[in-house]
Amino acid sequence: MAAETVTQATLDLLRNAIGPGSLLITHDRAATLKVPLYTQDVIALPLTADCDSDYVRAVADPATDLEHPLKGPFRVDRKQPGVTAIAAVRLAKLAGLLPAAILFTLETGHSRPPVGAGITEVAAEDILAYQDITAESLQLLVRARVPLEGADPAELVAFRPSDGGPEHYAILIGDKAGPALAPPGPVLARLHSECFTGDLLASLRCDCGDQLRGAIKTIAESGGGVLLYLAQEGRGIGLMNKLRAYRLQDEGYDTLEANRRLGFAEDERLYEVAARMLRMLGFQKVRLLTNNPHKMAALEAAGIEVVGRVPHHFPDNIHNREYLHTKATKAGHLF
Repeated sequence: MAAETVTQATLDLLRNAIGPGSLLITHDRAATLKVPLYTQDVIALPLTADCDSDYVRAVADPATDLEHPLKGPFRVDRKQPGVTAIAAVRLAKLAGLLPAAILFTLETGHSRPPVGAGITEVAAEDILAYQDITAESLQLLVRARVPLEGADPAELVAFRPSDGGPEHYAILIGDKAGPALAPPGPVLARLHSECFTGDLLASLRCDCGDQLRGAIKTIAESGGGVLLYLAQEGRGIGLMNKLRAYRLQDEGYDTLEANRRLGFAEDERLYEVAARMLRMLGFQKVRLLTNNPHKMAALEAAGIEVVGRVPHHFPDNIHNREYLHTKATKAGHLF
């Protein structure tokens, strides 16, 4: 079960039916809590009889760290976690929840818990392979002319994986018959991760809105290219967790520290979906509009040739100055 959503009733039900469980957290969250990192991938904390659902959420959610500062000492299971434990945490991430889970192990021949426990069965290997499968199953659903301010002609192309998961979009700017959009490229391309607060609300906490509108302007002025709008909010941790990270930043942590305190990696984004979108549009080579060298390496690793980098940065403001400084000094962005 996801630690974020577990109820006391479910916790009691499974304890009575199966026995003691364990709380799984990532290395990043464990390091924040000063839990010894005896095992790889995830850390298992045995649940004692007095560990209730409030305790589980307090360990999983850093929003309560100031309310419950004296956590521990923690008992740690020193056995290496199995594939099920790793998949359980991955599943919570895929659901946009905090990366922590409750694990109860059914031994061979053990009777199943009552139906009320809401048990759903899925192979751990399928969870771990989900993001690769999602990229491979991506389908181009529809394309339509959508003229944009300062970028006409423009076409919006919608993609969706076969399981109906998150949709991704491509904006083709310029004359489709012109040289700027001629396959296989190199095409001027921008990979833009969606940002509800920056793109839609024009938040000053980040530079995402400036990057989105600036990319459209740059691509249009260059004669054409493609902008991929990817469903990976908050460097891949989702909007709810990004807002949690904002609260942590208000307490004094920088953007990367906040992600780790939540239990995530500094950047959870993957680019196999972007590579498949480009290939489905006919492009094999790009000139990448970015400041992020990791994007270039990740796209190359996914099979797209990056023939050059086009710088892409904008003036800061008093609200995002430290955020941009962190990206430059800690994440290696090239401003």
